Amino acid sequence: MQLQQMQDEISRLRGIVEVQQNDIQQMKQEALDRYKDLDSRIGAGGAPAAPAANNSASDGGVNAGGASAASAGAAAAQASQTSTEPGDPAKEKLYYDAAFDLIKAKDFDKASQAFAAFLRKYPNSQYAGNAQYWLGEVNLAKGDLQGAGQAFAKVSQLYPKHAKVPDSLYKLADVERRLGHTDKVKGILQQVVAQYPGTSAAQLAQRDLQRL
Repeated sequence: MQLQQMQDEISRLRGIVEVQQNDIQQMKQEALDRYKDLDSRIGAGGAPAAPAANNSASDGGVNAGGASAASAGAAAAQASQTSTEPGDPAKEKLYYDAAFDLIKAKDFDKASQAFAAFLRKYPNSQYAGNAQYWLGEVNLAKGDLQGAGQAFAKVSQLYPKHAKVPDSLYKLADVERRLGHTDKVKGILQQVVAQYPGTSAAQLAQRDLQRL
């Protein structure tokens, strides 16, 4: 009886896992379909059928995991070949939200391509600073330390007054530490503490300096 109960419990848990996997796959596919549809509509000069949800959160991180979907490659490639366009806040937000949806679907390869394409297309967008920061987060989640470091560094270089600068610098220090560039870490952390007092990044930087 105990063995049968355990087998029943295992079957029940497997069923739950399968349902969750199906839900995740559906979320990924919806996000990818949305990005492709958005890219084709904007490329043709048309308006999307419905406004995108507000996914423009600027705080937090991403956890590595999930698999990429090959079907989004064409959309990302098309976006990456598009030249810089004049500012259009509505289009910019739709593109940004579509890229952010790929993060929520944990498709970090396509999210990286989408944010990079967004920055090439709208480098002066009001969302560009956030996009640059999230490009760093996504590359970090992928394990691309070089790409993450370059992306985080560009936040302060290209958008020096953006609210994500202290966070990006703190993340840059973490990347440099992982790369073994310990000589750079202390200087970056001291910069965060000195230039951005009172921020959460400064508090974390101060903690890390005490541990060095």
